Amino acid sequence: QAQLVESGGGLVQAGGSLRLSCAASGGTFSTYTLGWFRQAPGKERDFVAAINWSGNTYYADSVKGRFTISRDNAKNTAYLQMNSLKPEDTAVYYCNAQMGVDGYWGPGTQVTVSS
Repeated sequence: QAQLVESGGGLVQAGGSLRLSCAASGGTFSTYTLGWFRQAPGKERDFVAAINWSGNTYYADSVKGRFTISRDNAKNTAYLQMNSLKPEDTAVYYCNAQMGVDGYWGPGTQVTVSS
């Protein structure tokens, strides 16, 4: 059974940085698009960033220039480097692996940015 597990969340001051990791197991995800989404309290889950199998990257406008998504297929792991964090980045961050209708979600990791 495929599983995704996020790590690296925590509490950081505004302007600080965090690096999230998403470790996949139970399968090979080199052909999947790997993405990050986030959900703040009382809000819907929103797209943050994605990277496809060939390394093309996509970002939400709100994080462009501050966040960088990457992947290491040998380690079945995706990363989200988050710099210049703002209080509005506070949310639970979820990892997603998607290929067509086949998709998986991690349980999420909390990121809290204090002002």
